[in-house]
Amino acid sequence: MLKGISPVISPELIKILMEMGHSDEICIGDGNFPAASNAKRLVRLDGHGVNEVLEAILPLFPLDTYVDAPVTLMQVTPGDDVVPVIWDDYRATVNKYEGDKKFEHVERFAFYERARSCYAVIATGESALYANVILKKGVVKN
Repeated sequence: MLKGISPVISPELIKILMEMGHSDEICIGDGNFPAASNAKRLVRLDGHGVNEVLEAILPLFPLDTYVDAPVTLMQVTPGDDVVPVIWDDYRATVNKYEGDKKFEHVERFAFYERARSCYAVIATGESALYANVILKKGVVKN
């Protein structure tokens, strides 16, 4: 254990977050996300929800300020009768740590493709649908 770092952050995850450089991306997948088949590096945080992981990561992880939208969500597939209210939680968490940032929405299969190019994928136990998110890392400014 370390002081000031959430216990949600495993030793493997802290190493990955520190290895990542500017513009690298990390995907946080919900419980239905095909994390293992889309990950270069897989981190399992099955007992946690996506927003809980965001709350743990964002105090340590700057979002990219050089892109229009440093946060990417998987858009709802046309015909699915789903309203992802969890997105409101994500906006509140991002706003809390990074201020008002733009979110983009990407079609499901394009999201999978993007996840394959992420530095790492975190598998969570999140039960909300369309709860997947990709974060683009920025620069630590002193």
